[in-house]
Amino acid sequence: MKIDVLGPLEVSDDGVPVRISGEKLRAIVAVLALSPGRPVSRNDLIDELWGEEPPRNAENSLHGHIARLRRVLAARSGKPDLREIIETSPSGYALIDSIEVDAARFEELVRRAELLGDEELGAAAALLTEATELWRGPALVDTGHGAICRMAYTRLQQTRITACERLFDVRLKLNQHRSLISDLEQMHAMHPYHERFCAQLITALCRSGRQADALDAYSQMCERLSHSLGLDPGRELQSKFYGILRQDPALL
Repeated sequence: MKIDVLGPLEVSDDGVPVRISGEKLRAIVAVLALSPGRPVSRNDLIDELWGEEPPRNAENSLHGHIARLRRVLAARSGKPDLREIIETSPSGYALIDSIEVDAARFEELVRRAELLGDEELGAAAALLTEATELWRGPALVDTGHGAICRMAYTRLQQTRITACERLFDVRLKLNQHRSLISDLEQMHAMHPYHERFCAQLITALCRSGRQADALDAYSQMCERLSHSLGLDPGRELQSKFYGILRQDPALL
């Protein structure tokens, strides 16, 4: 079975989708998927599902949701044994550790790429490309608003940004600046106040002979930062600007 949380929740078995309806059932699947093979306590699941206002019989209600989820997995997959992928233990509930989860795969690929040096740029680019292509939208977008999912969203989003920064740096070192521009423009549009993406875009544009476009990207970023946040551009962006003016070979 495969569970994808890097976008809307998707559950599939042997490539066949298994639809999980209801926010609370999706939240349970997501929380368990974030820690495959490790139990999540009943108290943590209750907090995730009901926050500060749990029902009086919260533990019984949680047990009922788990039972319903097991029935749904079995019925919609046509495989009764899928009930067994959720294990009960004295400490809570867990997914069996053989479940594939895209978030775990993403973080593993990023970790592997981080171990590679400049002599293995091609391998690093391949790992980071595979990692970033796992994303289909905002993580955990339809799995409720509990603390576990919120914290996981923040962690995964930051790791995604860091992975993209690293991938773009690697591709610039591999002289892929021309093919990189559209990807950088897309990420810069998604994160309009993220100065690093703008700095990388400026570098790619300059190395592609588009200094005027690079200066325009810098000017627009300065205006956005000043108008919306009352800030000046950081040191890296300013360095890119002055590098363009003096035709710095490192930029060109």
